[in-house]
Amino acid sequence: MTIMTSADSAPGDAAAAELSAALREAGLPVAATSGAGEHVRLDHLEASEARQLARLIRSGTKRTLKAARALREICEAYRIDLPELRVRQGRITLGVCRLDDAVRLARLLGASWPGTDVPEAAAVRDLLVQAFPGGTGGGVLRVSVREDDPGVVELGAVDARTARRLIGALRF
Repeated sequence: MTIMTSADSAPGDAAAAELSAALREAGLPVAATSGAGEHVRLDHLEASEARQLARLIRSGTKRTLKAARALREICEAYRIDLPELRVRQGRITLGVCRLDDAVRLARLLGASWPGTDVPEAAAVRDLLVQAFPGGTGGGVLRVSVREDDPGVVELGAVDARTARRLIGALRF
């Protein structure tokens, strides 16, 4: 269903109209109205409607949740600890990674590290940033150094498609 809005309508109006249409299409008699600025409000939900909405959201994110679960399992098999791996806002956030685990991940993706010592965080970041696209067939991963903890790097979020590429690259 296409929602027509005027050019001078508030961003919240268009979002509320789109959400209302989606809720109606799903059989949920819940109205969405625009609030102040870009906010959208949902009318009160009955408990059964809230459960149905939760089911719809979960089914819509099923592929992402499945990819996150598979990625967690394969990383555990390689003893790569990603304690903050979770789905957030439709993407898989990898979170903090100890340097030795990040080096192991980079090596599994095809990187070579000449030494046996774990390098400093900036070198590990660069190693992962270079290895990730080649190992996953073009995927991109944002990696940053944590100033407050030099023993870890912060791995960014990937979409489900990139996660599936990473899983494929890490398969035994």
